[in-house]
Amino acid sequence: MTGDVSWVYGYDPETKQQSSQWKGPTSPRPKKGRQVRSKTKVMLLAFCVSEGIAHHEYAPDGQTINREFYVEVLRRLCESVRRKRPEKWRDGDWILHHDSAPAHTSHLVQQFLAKHGTAQLQQFATGHNVNIK
Repeated sequence: MTGDVSWVYGYDPETKQQSSQWKGPTSPRPKKGRQVRSKTKVMLLAFCVSEGIAHHEYAPDGQTINREFYVEVLRRLCESVRRKRPEKWRDGDWILHHDSAPAHTSHLVQQFLAKHGTAQLQQFATGHNVNIK
């Protein structure tokens, strides 16, 4: 299972009703504006397996991804795996892969993962060495 964090932007599309206009038979065709990125920007945390998304959530506005917040995300991830991928949960047939961000490598997070028997695929800065714990 691979997990990552990314900024995502909201888009403000017009509904069909919002974009409809009254025009006469000889009126020129209306010009349609392009869909533009809104000012809405949120942080998405997503965890995927080969079968699809196992868990995703949006960080609250202004939330820093620190070790305490990440442990809570991992709690919800474990619950999602238990509900959505019961065969992986039952067999312990999953390894967590996330980057080496400080929140991911903190002692608190490592204790949580060890307590729950979650194996990890470590990612190092060079991207060449991997170590399964």
